[in-house]
Order: sequence, then structure tokens, then C-alpha cells
Amino acid sequence: MEAHWTLRGLGADQPYGEHKEKLSLFGQFVGDWGGEATFLKEDGSEVPGGKGEVHFRWILGGRAVQDVWMSEDPVSKQMTPHGTTLRFYDPEKDAWQSTWVSPKQNTTLTFVGREREGEIVLEAVNKRGRLEHWVFYDIKKDSFNWRGEGSDDGGKTWKRYAKYSFRRQPTSG
Repeated sequence: MEAHWTLRGLGADQPYGEHKEKLSLFGQFVGDWGGEATFLKEDGSEVPGGKGEVHFRWILGGRAVQDVWMSEDPVSKQMTPHGTTLRFYDPEKDAWQSTWVSPKQNTTLTFVGREREGEIVLEAVNKRGRLEHWVFYDIKKDSFNWRGEGSDDGGKTWKRYAKYSFRRQPTSG
């Protein structure tokens, strides 16, 4: 059963005014999105990953964006939480600080994100020391794609391991 509550002081209705333009990089995703996942096996073949959802909201006085990623349970066909990301714009670095938390995967990843040639690239080092890129691309008002990539050679080459294609959904509320 899903609880519907708001933690006092967490939610916000809009971006914080001082950095409103910079906050729009992730602010453009505020809302509800539904889509499909595809995963890549070691041999490069694609495996359908089922349905997914991601829900973005303004938080902490509009200074940050939080999202919750969900995926369809293959047995029950119900959407189950997979993890959450807390993102905020850091004016000193002119970059986004992002932390992914997934109890389901027993992991936390800390990323630095920037816009690059129309894409949003988040960079991290996972707990095994592998470089990770999480990339938002083909971004439009009502759709975007997301891919996960890893590098085992210090960033010389990247191998995609996951892709999601999302479409904006009506916001419930």
C-alpha cells in the first residue's frame, strides 16, 4: 500500500528565484512520466525491461528537485519504488550535485551533472570503482530518453547498459 503524505518543509511549488534559469535544467522534468525500459546484456543484445515511471518534484524551497523511479514488478505487474535522486544546482561549481539512493539495489551514487550539447550528463564512480554516466537526451517538452553507461577503461570507451524512453503523463493530484 502506498502512503500519500508530504513531509513538512520538503515540497515546493516552484523554483527558487535567484537561480531560476539554472534550476530549469532539471526543473523541466517536474511532473509525472511513464515509459519503457530496455537493458543490454554483455553480448550487446537488448532485453525488454518492462514499464517504468519517474516522478519529479520541486523540494526544499524550490532549491532542489527530487525524483522517484519506479519499475513494474514482473510477477504482480504493480509499480514498485526503485530509488530516489535528490538534485540541486551548485552555483560555485556551476553544476548539479545529485545523489541516487536505492535500498532495492543496496546502493548510493553521488553524481555531478552538467548540460553538454543538448544532453544532461551525470558522472559518478560506483562502489566497484567503475565510471558511470547517466544521460538525459532527446529532451522535448513531453518526452525524453535516459541511458545508463559504464566505462571500465577510465572513460576512454562507454558501454550502454540501460535505456528508458519516457512520455509526460497527466499530473494527478
